[in-house]
Amino acid sequence: MPEPDRIIRLRTVLARTGLSRSTLYRKIAEGTFPTQIKISVNGAGWRESEVNQWIENPVAWRKERQF
Repeated sequence: MPEPDRIIRLRTVLARTGLSRSTLYRKIAEGTFPTQIKISVNGAGWRESEVNQWIENPVAWRKERQF
């Protein structure tokens, strides 16, 4: 049985990707990085599996790959 997908927060995403905050949000706007999901009224995070896919091949990742 596969493990459930974790939600990771901004600090973890920045540490794993090596991107700056402004670059991360620019890439989201361009559609070249996974979008965040709302987890509370003031909180958001990213699906760990999507961030891992981006890390494996950032050039090939496009918004169309999301489900």
